[in-house]
Amino acid sequence: MTDSDGDETGDDAGTAADFDVDAWREELTAKRAEKDEFFASHPHSPVPEDERDAFDGLSYFDPDPDYRVAATLHVVDDDDDEIARMETTTGGEQRYRKVGELTFELGGETHALAAYRPTGEDRETLFVPFRDKTTGQQTYGAGRYMDLEAEQELVDGETVVVDFNLAYTPFCGFSDAYACPLPPEENWLETVVEAGEQKPGFGED
Repeated sequence: MTDSDGDETGDDAGTAADFDVDAWREELTAKRAEKDEFFASHPHSPVPEDERDAFDGLSYFDPDPDYRVAATLHVVDDDDDEIARMETTTGGEQRYRKVGELTFELGGETHALAAYRPTGEDRETLFVPFRDKTTGQQTYGAGRYMDLEAEQELVDGETVVVDFNLAYTPFCGFSDAYACPLPPEENWLETVVEAGEQKPGFGED
């Protein structure tokens, strides 16, 4: 399995000692610059067209390798067909299939996040929406998302690198034109995750 950076994961993945921190930081900085450019000028940017000239980049926490963690994947049996009905920011509902649970250590404590895939779609990406103790303060009030690249056939007990530095604000944080699923309660982390995107405009003078 690979992480969302395309790196091969292993049993000891997710610590600063076993990957090139400088290269990781450089790649993360480049990704952020590329995303800022997309938001500022691309026709599919979630920033309303009349606000793009004033857009001065997204707000981020500083890169922190301590928030790049090794998680163990516990696969949900396909026969269980566990469906999560997620309420959206516009009051609707979207259906996802829970495919596994990721357990990991963060700040000296064990945490878990459920991983999902859309129902009716043959997609490899694992969708991990979450809230944490920064939600509604430093970060967007409806929560944040992570997308993890994985093989279609998930392996129970496999190690997955979860990099919270890649956590992002959903498009509904920039425009009411989008309907975004709200993280279910099982993905509300009882800890602070000061990594990834901050809420739009946070930290501006």
